[in-house]
Amino acid sequence: MIPEPTAAAATRSSERSKNTHDEANSSRAVTHSEDESGNENRRKNVRRRKRAHEGSENVKGKNAKAGCSSDSRAGGRHSKWRHVEAVTLFEVVTMGRNAMQAVIDEWIEAYVSDRDSSLLDLISFFIQCCGCKGVVTAEMCQSKEDSDVMSKMVEELDEVASLQYKKFLVFPWILTVTWPMDTDSAEYPLVQSGPYGRWFHSEFCDFVSVLVAQCQHSVIFDGYLMNTLISLLAELSDSYIRAFRHTCVLAAVKTLSSLVGVALSLSVGVENSQKLYKVQKTKTLRQKSTAQRMQKKITELQEKRVEIENMMDIIFKGVFLKRYRDVLPEIRSICVEELGLWMKLYSSVFLNDTYLKYMGWMMYDKIPDVRLKCVSGLQGLYGDPLLLPKLDLFTSRFKERMISMTLDKDNEVAVQTMKLLVLIAKTCDDVLSSEDYKHLLQFVYSSQRPVAAAAGELLYSRLLNTVAHAHDTQDEINEEEAHKLQTCSRVKALLQFHQESQLHEHVVYLVDSLWDCGGALLKDWATLTSLLLQDASSHGAGLTLAEQSVLVEILVASVRQAAEGPVLAGRSGAKKVMSAREKKIQIEDCMKLTKHLLPVLPDLLSKFSSHVDVVASLMRIPQFFLPECPVAENSQALSSLMVEMRAVLDVHSGSAVLEAASRTFLSLCGEETSWCSTTRGARDSLVQKWVEQLTVLLQDALKDDSFSADEEKTGEILATLKKLRAFHNCHDLARWSLFELLSPLLSVENSQKGAPPEVLLEALQCLCFSMLWSLNMSGETLTSREKAVDQQLQLRVFCERSHRCLSHSDHSVRQQAFLGVCDVLTAHSNQLNVWNPTSCGPLVYTLSPKLQRALSTFLCVHVFVGPDCDSQSRVSEHSEVERLEDLHKRRNLLAAFCKLIVHGVLEMSTAAEVFMYYMKYYNDFGDIIKETMCRARQIDKIESSRTLVLCLQQLFVRLKREQERGGQAHSGVQTFTSIKELARRFALTFTDLVKFRECVVLIHRTGIEFVFQEFSQTPETLTPPYLSYLTILSEFSNKLLKPDKRTVFSYLQKHTLEHVINLREERWQPLVFYRASLLAVAEGEDAVSYISSDRKPTRSPSSKQKPEGSKSPCPFSPADSRVGKGHRLNFRPSLQERTTDVDLLSVPLEPPVRRLDLEGSVLGNNGNEVDDETVEIEL
Repeated sequence: MIPEPTAAAATRSSERSKNTHDEANSSRAVTHSEDESGNENRRKNVRRRKRAHEGSENVKGKNAKAGCSSDSRAGGRHSKWRHVEAVTLFEVVTMGRNAMQAVIDEWIEAYVSDRDSSLLDLISFFIQCCGCKGVVTAEMCQSKEDSDVMSKMVEELDEVASLQYKKFLVFPWILTVTWPMDTDSAEYPLVQSGPYGRWFHSEFCDFVSVLVAQCQHSVIFDGYLMNTLISLLAELSDSYIRAFRHTCVLAAVKTLSSLVGVALSLSVGVENSQKLYKVQKTKTLRQKSTAQRMQKKITELQEKRVEIENMMDIIFKGVFLKRYRDVLPEIRSICVEELGLWMKLYSSVFLNDTYLKYMGWMMYDKIPDVRLKCVSGLQGLYGDPLLLPKLDLFTSRFKERMISMTLDKDNEVAVQTMKLLVLIAKTCDDVLSSEDYKHLLQFVYSSQRPVAAAAGELLYSRLLNTVAHAHDTQDEINEEEAHKLQTCSRVKALLQFHQESQLHEHVVYLVDSLWDCGGALLKDWATLTSLLLQDASSHGAGLTLAEQSVLVEILVASVRQAAEGPVLAGRSGAKKVMSAREKKIQIEDCMKLTKHLLPVLPDLLSKFSSHVDVVASLMRIPQFFLPECPVAENSQALSSLMVEMRAVLDVHSGSAVLEAASRTFLSLCGEETSWCSTTRGARDSLVQKWVEQLTVLLQDALKDDSFSADEEKTGEILATLKKLRAFHNCHDLARWSLFELLSPLLSVENSQKGAPPEVLLEALQCLCFSMLWSLNMSGETLTSREKAVDQQLQLRVFCERSHRCLSHSDHSVRQQAFLGVCDVLTAHSNQLNVWNPTSCGPLVYTLSPKLQRALSTFLCVHVFVGPDCDSQSRVSEHSEVERLEDLHKRRNLLAAFCKLIVHGVLEMSTAAEVFMYYMKYYNDFGDIIKETMCRARQIDKIESSRTLVLCLQQLFVRLKREQERGGQAHSGVQTFTSIKELARRFALTFTDLVKFRECVVLIHRTGIEFVFQEFSQTPETLTPPYLSYLTILSEFSNKLLKPDKRTVFSYLQKHTLEHVINLREERWQPLVFYRASLLAVAEGEDAVSYISSDRKPTRSPSSKQKPEGSKSPCPFSPADSRVGKGHRLNFRPSLQERTTDVDLLSVPLEPPVRRLDLEGSVLGNNGNEVDDETVEIEL
């Protein structure tokens, strides 16, 4: 808000004195300077008590002291305001609609007695609503045509007085608004954040509406009030000041909306008067005088309506046409929203192509809110059948744009556009072509559920239209049969749509799209199952096998939707929290589906037992049964279901059928279910049967440490293993001792004599599940140390056998062995962490170094393969689907290995083999490697920093060896540039410089030791072999704090003092670059800019005043510099800088691979150092 400035007050007083003696202009002045205009929370009860004694500000001033000049009247007003608090029009906004009506009625009375003063109060109100607390002065204008007056209409800045001026004509007034330049006009009431801004917007609109409504029977037609008000709003809405423009455009369009209401009431009055006139006209001559009065009244009402329409036309042309394409999106939204309201309420004037074109043009606006307002306005127009004939040309012109907006990047705009097109399809025939419908119906598979639901409504309405004519002729059939036929027709139409569209394989998304509008059809499970069970001879041609398969998927999807709700993977926008009513409906639906499908499902399984896909879908239905249903007590129905499921499992061994059956038994065997005893008995009999079969088959096949079985026996073994593997995934089968039964399959060392890869793959998975269940149930099974020893022995056997399979010739066997070892070891580590040490628990198992190396080698060979395996640059040898599947498998392998590092199974230094591929395979595995890096840092930030150092050093050493060896570059060797980029990415992970202070210092320390520690200068080797590593190390220099840079520099000096160094030589450039990165302590200055400058690197005077508490954590002790032959260095830091608040000596100083002896004199503090902070360098 703008406070009243002193300069403005002086200007006001000078203008008062000038206008007092100016008889020709008969000036009047209005000033307002509310001290707290932004604080609208005054006590309302005080206002209401004083409202009866308060009137218009200017009228009150006039009555206080009659006969005086305007200046003395103003003084009288202010003297009276000192005793009685006035309620200004701006304060009325805070009082609510009822208070507005009373105060506006008082203002109208004051306007009738003194319209100029009251008008100035209204003008002041709008200026204040714009957030302006400056000075408003007004002077009378004799003629609009005066050229001198028009030349004064300016909007300019007075930089000398630091004021802004706006002078404009509001006939008969020339208004001048003055306010300070330095005031922030961005915060005005309409755009203030929080509830105040929304509240003020609503109250301000109500005030304008109440003002016009209260004036419609009196002063609105005096030719003075509305002309002045419209002139004011038109002039201010054309200002370059955002606050004026936004507020007055809102006021202007709301005024037009209120005038529309007045015109509608006048139209109603004209219609009623015309009806009454026709009645009076047919009566006797004595009542003809009444008819004449009625005719006169009709004429007056029509004239008033024409006058109101002229006012609306002036506002439309003076405000809307200038501002509907304003640079401010809020103004464009206001204009479009009100235009839609005008066309709907007063269609006789506004609903034509002259106004509709603006709505069509604004649908191309770049701001989503503006497009949304357009679509919302059009929904109101197309929803009224009486307005449709006037929209034909608009529809044909902008239909393509509306269809294209269904793909809008803003979800809400796309949803509302789809609803608009659904409305058009329902109300307008032949507007949308078949191609349009084909495009729109594709959205039933959209990833956004609101869009898909709107498209589902369109699809459902189309299905209703296709079957409506078919049932008009079925009068003789009873109601139940007619409903069944109608449902069958709709289902067949839905099946035909799904088969013809060929857009998506998952019917569950189609069902979800139709659920809101066609839930009754999809939940008619009796009709759906009767369609599936009927023969082809009954009621027509029946369904084909393909249609039956789709119908089964629809049935299963509807059951899942009724039991679980609309939350689907890959589809967003669904409501995740259900209300109490929705939960009640969900329970009722579960009761209904259980009651109907439990007796019917055995018949369906029997009919489709030979079809794998159909049976796999039907086997999922019992997972959604409700155990509390009364039909669940029907043991005969449940026994029939178990018999049919057993028969299906005897026939099929496909993964889909077995997984569905395993999960169904898991759901039915829960302890809380009433049928658990029956289902558990059926499950145990199945497993016992399979174990007995497998035992006999393996006894015949495994002889003399070799696997010998013909093709038929091998197929039986494989089928039985698949069944046991699928059930072992969901059920604990420990009492059948599957580990002892299957482990001999992996004991054959010669792969040629061993089992086929398919059998080994299933056996490995079964053994993995067996170990996972054993570890998970340790709390119940490990009751003695003997059992713990047996479990540890099983774990050792499993790891050894899996280790042997890592070198198998089949790739899938190697992958499964790797995943099995990683999963089992991760679970074992987790059990050790959560186990209570006071009770008997699992024993510790440590990986052998040989197995650790095998896992690392497998990762490098099978995950990080090829010179450039990036998904963006790989040569596509197979289809895109196969490439993505292969990438998914490799991501799983990498994630399993990283879990071993995070859970402490492998040493953290092993992660160096993973981190070195962070940049090379960033698009494929960057997220996994980055997450591993973050988890490792959370566990031990020092050790993780050592791992980063080890990674960079290994890459650098490999590169140096490859360069020394010469020849063609190896695929596993990265270039120097890529290593430097990897170091830069590592440095970016150290976001908090204070938190990771020790880590960054450790990286620099180990890097310096890596370069200089074992180097002895000779005439043949003048520079260290790894000197260029300093260039890589410089990427971490910007993560050092300023005190640490100085200390690290001193540590670098200690290692370089023993050697003859000439920094002018090219061979020493890495050292020059690294030194510069440490000395460039100024903010925003890097090593390159520091080297390029010619200045002498000395400390600034401000750096000598070291703030208290700024201490270096580095345990390096600087030494006295010695002058070498090529240069002389002198670095003497102060004792205060050497003081540390973090003791890094407690941290081991050796990296994980080799131990560097850094203790002793190198890290000892030199107590004879001189307290000096100067840095002198001579070359």
